[in-house]
Amino acid sequence: MLCPVIYSNPALAEAATNLAARLAQPCLGLVAARDVAPATYVLALTEAGLQLQQTGAKAHGPVWVDFNAGSADHRRQYGGGRGQMIAKAVGLKTGIRPQVLDATAGLGGDAFVLASLGASLVMQERNPIVHALLGDGLARLGADARAELQAVHARMQLLPHGADSTRTMPRAQVIYLDPMFPAREKSAAVKKEMAAFHNLVGEDDDQATLLDLALAQAEYRVVVKRPRKAPALAGREPTLSLAGKSSRFDIYPLKKMPEGLVPA
Repeated sequence: MLCPVIYSNPALAEAATNLAARLAQPCLGLVAARDVAPATYVLALTEAGLQLQQTGAKAHGPVWVDFNAGSADHRRQYGGGRGQMIAKAVGLKTGIRPQVLDATAGLGGDAFVLASLGASLVMQERNPIVHALLGDGLARLGADARAELQAVHARMQLLPHGADSTRTMPRAQVIYLDPMFPAREKSAAVKKEMAAFHNLVGEDDDQATLLDLALAQAEYRVVVKRPRKAPALAGREPTLSLAGKSSRFDIYPLKKMPEGLVPA
């Protein structure tokens, strides 16, 4: 998909040019996103970070990864700790801190929560533009001087782009999947991030392959995040599900986690 790179300051020109070359996208220079055509989205390198911006007069706000503040950091501090469904789903509790492979990392929101709660995260993201956004967010997280965020960053590893989870998936104690699903009928209910993702990435159409690989590579369990009323991934019913208001976690246990489990 065409997604040109632009930048907001001449000092960012070299970095923007290098990014465009790495992503095989054109670099349009110092222009405003609203003035770019015919592309639907652009990657804007700004002083604040790398942002995915919609073009045109009625564009929604930018999509970017910001672990240091906003909703991500609020969820880290006040999200409910290890009582959260996602923590229960991956088996995270006192005395058990598994290594989790997030094989469909996206913008890294769930991985950040799990790393904040003590799990060790390895992340894969096959879309090059989403991978670039996530890498930029992780870099800014690593540059934050706060000790608690440095500790979280140390538990998050993003594999290089090209490590496609449908072809190569490393062994892990727990594998977490959150594949793209079809857009809802009511577009007003879809968050701007999801609207951007459906336009940019599309639906994951190889979900059966993804689940088969995860079940082969997970040591203790596979966890799949789904919309609350969606069918089971690839039609394969889980052993256990934890359901909330809008989403649920389907769990495929392979072996009981021992007490004292830490990343291998």
